[in-house]
Amino acid sequence: MKKIEAIIKPFKLDEVKEALVEAGIEGMTVSEVKGYGRQQGHSELYRGNEYVIDFIPKVKIEIVVSTDEYANTAINIIKETANTGKIGDGKIFVSPIEHVVRIRTGETDAEAL
Repeated sequence: MKKIEAIIKPFKLDEVKEALVEAGIEGMTVSEVKGYGRQQGHSELYRGNEYVIDFIPKVKIEIVVSTDEYANTAINIIKETANTGKIGDGKIFVSPIEHVVRIRTGETDAEAL
């Protein structure tokens, strides 16, 4: 089992979600997050005053899949659909998952997904 965490631009969320569902990957957790990488924030002008925006709003998607095949599919879908070709498109992180338990039924591992 693998956990895929992707940090993407917020306006790409619906497109990524639809593509994942089409591929049979349905469960995900989404969080609104802020951060910066090479982008290093930016300045904005509001009512004549300049403000420095240090942390850029992003969306974090978390997905747990049962097989390496699903993991590769999810990674490729996110990589293709979240790509704008501009700085700040995001990152994808992949981690192994040792154990999963569905609280309601007590099912474990792949059955719990």
